[in-house]
Amino acid sequence: MVLLLQCGDQKGIVAKVSDFIFRNDGNIITANQHTTDPAKGHFSMRVEFEIDSANKDILEFKNEFSRIADSFGAKWQMHDKSRILNMGILVSKPDHCLVDLLYLVKSGELPVNIPFVISNYENHRSLAEQYHIPFYYVAANKSNRQEDKILALANNSDFLVLARYMLVLSKNFLSSYAKDIINIHHGFLPSFKGANPYRQALDRGVKVIGATAHFVNEDLDDGPIISQSVEYISHNDDLTSLIRKGKNLEKRALSSAISSYIDYRIIRLGNKTIVF
Repeated sequence: MVLLLQCGDQKGIVAKVSDFIFRNDGNIITANQHTTDPAKGHFSMRVEFEIDSANKDILEFKNEFSRIADSFGAKWQMHDKSRILNMGILVSKPDHCLVDLLYLVKSGELPVNIPFVISNYENHRSLAEQYHIPFYYVAANKSNRQEDKILALANNSDFLVLARYMLVLSKNFLSSYAKDIINIHHGFLPSFKGANPYRQALDRGVKVIGATAHFVNEDLDDGPIISQSVEYISHNDDLTSLIRKGKNLEKRALSSAISSYIDYRIIRLGNKTIVF
């Protein structure tokens, strides 16, 4: 089990949580905490622990813990880490992130199920079928996003990954889906939002390029950042070399973000994240 907890910082939180797990015959495996300001800041905590579900009803355990959490006004989640999540994938023409994710899942490096790949490009069908994953072609474009069709297919997923899906999801889609969506942006946010970030970076003469995996919200490329990868560049680089280097950064940042997500290591704090 994994406990994610956040509240205003105060004395005794760690002691109460640890004592509760101990009194219920649990065993703490790892525990991490972070305080933004010890005097009057925000407290975040991740605890991974074992508990004998054969001798303890998990629902009862959670109900009992809610009284502990309420005593210091905490928001909290408790997850069964043994449950394998269903990760739906949306992708447009670029396939490098899709290829990487399919390999990582097949190799066991990302322990998730992929119930579907949805694309507005038909050419990914053979790749998905090689991995025995259902592929759905949806003829979406900027003038007709086909979000009702996508939503109907996406409902059996626990979260979505936009593996270079190049259409912006509407506010209505986000509210209807109502689950987490992770996007990979081919730029080092918050710089170079929107289209053609590598061209923007080249024109600006930056010395570092990056890729950013973030949660999707209603504002373009503005959701809480989960993971970033960077690489130094020089005046010798052109647009082609930036794109080539950037593809590796995109794959690295996206897989890192997904790994943190399925391991329940992320706590959102406003428009930021704490990743334990």
